[in-house]
Amino acid sequence: MSKTLVIAEKPSVAQDIVRALTPIAGKFDKYDDYFESEHYVVTSAVGHLVEIQAPEEFDVKRGKWSFAHLPVIPPRFDLKPVDKTKSRLAAVVKQAKRKDVTQLINACDAGREGELIFRLIEQYAGGAKGGLGKPIQRLWLQSMTPQAIRDGFNNLRSDAQMQGLADAARSRSEADWLVGINGTRAMTAFNSRDGGFFLTTVGRVQTPTLSLIVTREEKIRAFQSREYFEVHANFAAQAGQYAGKWFDPKFKKSDDPEAKADRLWKAEDAQAIASAVQGQPATVTEESKPSTQASPLLFDLTSLQREANGKFGFSAKTTLALAQALYEKHKALTYPRTDSRHLPEDYLPTTRQTLEMLATSQHSHLAPFARQALEHNYLRPTKRVFDNSQVSDHFAIIPTTQAPSGLSEAEQKLYDLVVRRFMAVFFPAAQYQITTRISQVAQHHFKTEGKVLIHPGWLAIYGKEAASETDGGKDGDKGQPLVAVQPGEHPRVALAQAKPLHTKPPARYSEATLLGAMESAGKQVEDEELRSAMQEKGLGTPATRAAIIEGLLSEKYLLREGRELLPTAKAFQLMTLLRGLDVQELCKPELTGEWEYKLAQMERGELPRAQFMQKIAQMTERLVQKAKEYDRDTIPGNYATLTSPCPQCDGIVKENYRRYACTGADGAGEGCGFSFTKSPAGRTFETHEAETLLRERRIGPLEGFRSKAGWPFTSELAIVSDKDTGQFKLEFDFGDDKASEENAEIVDFSGQTSLGACPACGAPVFAHGSNYVCSKAVPTATQPAPSCNFKSGQIILQQPIAPEQMQKLLATGKTDLLDKFISNRTRRAFKAHLVWDQAGGKVGFEFEQRESKYPPKKGAATAAKTTTTKAKTTKTSASKAPAARKPAAANYHPDAALAAVIGSEAVARTEALKKLWDYIKAHNLQDPQDKRTIVADDKLRPVLGKDRAGMFELTGLIGPHLVANA
Repeated sequence: MSKTLVIAEKPSVAQDIVRALTPIAGKFDKYDDYFESEHYVVTSAVGHLVEIQAPEEFDVKRGKWSFAHLPVIPPRFDLKPVDKTKSRLAAVVKQAKRKDVTQLINACDAGREGELIFRLIEQYAGGAKGGLGKPIQRLWLQSMTPQAIRDGFNNLRSDAQMQGLADAARSRSEADWLVGINGTRAMTAFNSRDGGFFLTTVGRVQTPTLSLIVTREEKIRAFQSREYFEVHANFAAQAGQYAGKWFDPKFKKSDDPEAKADRLWKAEDAQAIASAVQGQPATVTEESKPSTQASPLLFDLTSLQREANGKFGFSAKTTLALAQALYEKHKALTYPRTDSRHLPEDYLPTTRQTLEMLATSQHSHLAPFARQALEHNYLRPTKRVFDNSQVSDHFAIIPTTQAPSGLSEAEQKLYDLVVRRFMAVFFPAAQYQITTRISQVAQHHFKTEGKVLIHPGWLAIYGKEAASETDGGKDGDKGQPLVAVQPGEHPRVALAQAKPLHTKPPARYSEATLLGAMESAGKQVEDEELRSAMQEKGLGTPATRAAIIEGLLSEKYLLREGRELLPTAKAFQLMTLLRGLDVQELCKPELTGEWEYKLAQMERGELPRAQFMQKIAQMTERLVQKAKEYDRDTIPGNYATLTSPCPQCDGIVKENYRRYACTGADGAGEGCGFSFTKSPAGRTFETHEAETLLRERRIGPLEGFRSKAGWPFTSELAIVSDKDTGQFKLEFDFGDDKASEENAEIVDFSGQTSLGACPACGAPVFAHGSNYVCSKAVPTATQPAPSCNFKSGQIILQQPIAPEQMQKLLATGKTDLLDKFISNRTRRAFKAHLVWDQAGGKVGFEFEQRESKYPPKKGAATAAKTTTTKAKTTKTSASKAPAARKPAAANYHPDAALAAVIGSEAVARTEALKKLWDYIKAHNLQDPQDKRTIVADDKLRPVLGKDRAGMFELTGLIGPHLVANA
């Protein structure tokens, strides 16, 4: 008997399909990698099992990355198994080749990537001929409920119907390969011409996205803040006071983007207005009109990611993972990887069923609104919600008819977000009364606006969260009703003030705002309907944008600081290179957005695949050719001038594309020849790091370097004098403290502040070289012969150990949970506490206790409660965590200078540092362009002893201001 093979994307989906088919297809037998019934065999991939590669004769290994081998544009693409899932691929291929399997059903995720996963498996299973030759049908699932799966099997799509999506999927994959491989190798070859291996990754979508962030940061850095003035007045009416702000009724927009109707550029003009109106009567006119505000549209993936980032701080990657779990595991949401914000026109009955489920669910905070929607018949076939023209392969993300249970806290937050938005679109619009009052004093006009919520409508679903929606008033009235002014009344100006303010630079991107910019290919579009119309020309797709952002972070092009995304020096260097080479295709988001638009055309069968790939090949050839032909000494760019002088001749050191180099005393010549590379071992210096290195002649330890073999490593760097030539040069210093000890070099700790008492002998512990060491573990003037062996690295397995963490270990025996250790054996990240093992006299790891998912055996419950995770010992340290020590004693008093900042109470050192940080953050004293730098105010300056200080200097700087208790 012939059978149909169903290939799902993940094992969990295969199980759901089996459960849904069992009532209509009969019992399934379970085997290791598949399920089988009388008519069906159901198996699954685990994501991508096959990847494309250049044929062997065209492949270029990394060791041969040079212009001589570029560009690589193979006439075809071969396939190779993904190493980690070879066994799974073999199992799927075995089922596909069975003689009794006569047709295939593609049940991978309903989208471009799911189509590609299946097509590559099917091609690989067919070998050289490129396909099995068996008929193919497509299961297209929007929801994972059993009924939705059965409905999908009753409406299978033909292979011909899916050909456009298959072409787009292959073209996207091959285009990314061509641009990524050729671009990365060309830029890496260019950057590695002076020796070493400087990996410089680029991508068809990744790099234009990075360009958005770098361009924004350049605007912020170049922004010149300007002082302007506003005139605010309080008017005294018979019924009470109200506020107003001066404006120019004749104002017209100009070329100055900072000019506004309520801004004055001269203090004397503002003060003259304030003086002229003080105590004078006003003539009042006002206009009041009703206004409505409809709820936002339903969620697509990008808008959901933006909302979750803004409300909860979830990254785009986290939101996608949560939504996928709610779709696959809990069956609570529809398919999340969608770019539609509408529902099909025949979905009204299902929507009613969903509301009925919510009305009777255990979610007591949501159920009343679902009941209200049903009782008042809010559910209607409006085009704002139900519109076939706005639905392509997927519809908006909404809750399913299945009530979820056992959700994690994060899953519950996201589910609530989707449910509230789902109900809100059916509720009436919020109704406001908006009043605009003009108070004219002589020839001067003042505006007051009031916005009062008359009927909440959909805002009722959000309760207190909707307070900001009603907070539409200005000048302090917070949307409250304005006090009445009687006909013919002339309120007097009780107080008029000229307020000095400053223009602000554009805000840095958060993930929420970056996702919005990617969606519209960099065009800042706030209107929802217009933004929706531009989606097809966006950067990437809703399903890929999270991975693009994460890729930029992992490649160290971006850093997360709170919710802001900051470009690194490596990012600026790449943009400088691409602009200098005039490779506009990888710099302009709008241009790359056109490629996404063409892929969407291909999905609809409106653009031939060959035509698209020809354009991609031409773009790739041009990119490589530009890099090959560049023959100037440096790339033009906006480069820094360092303040520290050349160590060789005291000349001015300036940045160019590749190096920081001496340019002589006048800053315009060739200088003395001293220079050092900007990117040693593939890690690019930030400007402030280069400044520190030149000033201190040493920096680090720093992480992110790569060996020639591609392995990451950590090291200090130093500018030292070459013994043979006498010239200064840059070299790595791996902290060979042992050699220092053997040479009996005397270490002077007199200028440092101790981090705490040595747990082995009680002597002070200091930072020294690449370690934290006991003062008795190295030769000092008072003790030339070391008598203690306490030492712990400042970076352990690529995890930086901040001074604050070492202080905590010395005070309590344990650091916080640190999450960036990298195993030397597996190269995987892991989390652990560093702990002090009193018995072994060493520092080691203590891992988090994980709860077992299996119940304990009888008699083991008590033992399990008292069992702790054994600490793992490193090569240089052992660890068995002692009992937690008492918090550090408050045995210091701040001197007068420090007390003015943190108060005069007795404190421990760690507490003093925490209070100092609280003060810094509360008064916004971090440099907005480099948050690692503290800018002192009048109170902090006596403590730091200077106007600016690095964050890692703080521990040492406050030490002299702490006086030990008698």
